[in-house]
Amino acid sequence: MPSLRNILHKRDELTEDAPPTPEFKLVRSDTHTQEIITPETDYITSPTQETRSSPRRSFQLFNRSRAGSSSSQSPRRERRLSNLLHLDSRSRSNSRDSANLPADLPQIEDDQGASKQEREAQWEKRATVLVQQNPQFGHSGSSGAGQSEELVGLGVEQVRSRSSSQSRVVSDPDTDVDIQEAIRLHESGDLERSTHMFGQLADPNGANNPLSQVLFGLALRHGWGCPQDLPRAVTYLSAAASNSAAVEAEALRAGVKKGGSAKGELVLAMFELANCFRNGWGLAKDPAAARQYYETAANLGDTDAMNEVGWCYLEGFGGKKDKFKAAKYYRLAEENGCPTLGNSWIWKDKYNPK
Repeated sequence: MPSLRNILHKRDELTEDAPPTPEFKLVRSDTHTQEIITPETDYITSPTQETRSSPRRSFQLFNRSRAGSSSSQSPRRERRLSNLLHLDSRSRSNSRDSANLPADLPQIEDDQGASKQEREAQWEKRATVLVQQNPQFGHSGSSGAGQSEELVGLGVEQVRSRSSSQSRVVSDPDTDVDIQEAIRLHESGDLERSTHMFGQLADPNGANNPLSQVLFGLALRHGWGCPQDLPRAVTYLSAAASNSAAVEAEALRAGVKKGGSAKGELVLAMFELANCFRNGWGLAKDPAAARQYYETAANLGDTDAMNEVGWCYLEGFGGKKDKFKAAKYYRLAEENGCPTLGNSWIWKDKYNPK
């Protein structure tokens, strides 16, 4: 059974300035060109089991080195749990058509005069607005705030209302120990007990832990030791995003530009919600929302999101095509150790920043 432990490393990398990890590259070259070769690994099938022409990556649970590419034509195969697939949808949409984007979403232009920390603070503010002001996941629901009904019956608004009303503690030592135990159970193949523990830690009336809400949402989405339930998966992923956004909003108000203690959880939840919007997992497909969520997560340091939003701009998914922005995000992904095979075009001079 594959390991889940490196999900914590991904979260920590997004929260702290970690030094780059050394990596080996295989390079194929001839007289005029060269390309980086990434060895293939096994794939795990996506929740909907549909046939695709282009394998798309989903949540990277384990490490930052990955096989395949967004434009790869290799057949889908099973691989480690860390490299979940999501489906390739080619529908088009403009942001103004999205029911999942707030009308006053901050637009952030490239500003060469702004420092890295200032730009990161701008994108983090944008992330909190995306999550907290999503018209589809509003905070108007108040029913269930003081009740003890089973979570199986809760909807998105109820869980998010509970989450935002609880103490905003990202983690504590006892919860961390329980998460490690749940991960150990998953690795040993005891998926039912592992998922049950994640569900308890995700309970908005209990530990209300954002990382566990992400993991429980993924378990529900993929049926890990429980019946597959895509709408409930969205419920818990959005609860994780809401909890994390509340912590980050407080950090921004306190003048913390590098991000607060929940930055990692916020970015992980946003990336997985982007996958849900993209593929229609538990909600209606919304390409424009998927692109906005990917782009925000990418600018907060998620390399998977860098590749995905690069693809969105290249293919015109969720908005107009823009090869300059596609090159920008694909370059970012490569600079962060996540190259895409066959993307040598992104380094042409005409796509250099102006």
